[in-house]
Amino acid sequence: MRVLVVEDENRMANVLRRGLCENGFAVDVASTGDEGAWYACDNEYDAILLDVLLPGRDGFTLVRDLRAAGRWAPILLLTARDAVADRVRGLDLGADDYLTKPFAFPELLSRVRALMRRGARERPAVLRVGDLTLDPATHLVRRRDTEISLTAKEFSLLEFLMRRSPEVVSKAELVAHVWDFAFDADSNVVEVYVGYLRQKVDRPFGRDSLETVRGVGYRLRDHGSQ
Repeated sequence: MRVLVVEDENRMANVLRRGLCENGFAVDVASTGDEGAWYACDNEYDAILLDVLLPGRDGFTLVRDLRAAGRWAPILLLTARDAVADRVRGLDLGADDYLTKPFAFPELLSRVRALMRRGARERPAVLRVGDLTLDPATHLVRRRDTEISLTAKEFSLLEFLMRRSPEVVSKAELVAHVWDFAFDADSNVVEVYVGYLRQKVDRPFGRDSLETVRGVGYRLRDHGSQ
């Protein structure tokens, strides 16, 4: 398995390289954010270990840039900055895990193995279906440049449909993921909320992206592909 280490401190970079190599990993090391971006965009990695405090392009910026470029290798941020705001920022930008220095090497190995089990599947920080975007971190929804105000439940329903787009999602799946255990599955609440969403994300823009597939469920599709 191949790992990229982006770390500007030579001693830490050597420790990481040696420890990972001793555990059977192939390791590339970059010492700046720009060099890390070149490695990550030019090669396929099973995981990336990324220091936050890098010269030039810092780790937060590099996470954002890699995800924007469609590079989905799991990223573990390594940093001495342990403030909650820093952890939240890194994870919301698209990192998969966060480990503060100093750390125990066995824990780092365990986290790397866990990340590799997830694989490099696409998991954008901002969801997009056509010109409709949803940012789970900021709770902002937009159709092109127009911001759309949604209730918490409408937001959750749209997020689930966007994550599954363009698949058809059954009513039972929506109930299981958007509503709690006490929800009455025989009620028409799902239909009502789908109607609310259509009134906000489709009809004002002349769109028909939220479809009812009769007898099956609901599907959100890119309006431009219809």
